[in-house]
Amino acid sequence: MAQITFKNKPIHTNGHLPALQTRAPNFKLVDKELQDRSLDEFDGKRKILATVPSLDTGVCSLMTKHFNEFAKKHPDVVILTVSCDLPFAQKRFCEAEGVHNVLTLSLMRNKDFGESYGLLIKDGPLAGLLARSVLVLDEKNHVLYTELVTEITQEPNYHKAFEILHAK
Repeated sequence: MAQITFKNKPIHTNGHLPALQTRAPNFKLVDKELQDRSLDEFDGKRKILATVPSLDTGVCSLMTKHFNEFAKKHPDVVILTVSCDLPFAQKRFCEAEGVHNVLTLSLMRNKDFGESYGLLIKDGPLAGLLARSVLVLDEKNHVLYTELVTEITQEPNYHKAFEILHAK
């Protein structure tokens, strides 16, 4: 169990992010067209896997738009943003905000992703949602970098994630 904070009050996740240099767990999540998607689909490409509680909040929206801008300039990188929002809400968000370079994925059908990545919030007002995090994965889905944002209302260290992404 990892401890983070929400507005400076302690909350906990169900576990810990995957360890560096290990293979990230595969997953089955739902895209905004209601299709199942898996991590293995993106083998051969470097990836940023970003998790947010809900695209319906200011920081989550800002984070997703920031990654979308990065993706515009780096089409060789796959950026996946995972939230508990329904695919319908993710689609509305992407259309309204012009987010077309990030693939949004939903936990709509199950919470296995949150469990296996150690990101499911277990207590407090956000229980059942995902903690804010960033993982950088190589072409074979090995974990190169992780950040569990310690205060969920803050943005991640984008610079460090981008630096690690381009290091190899």
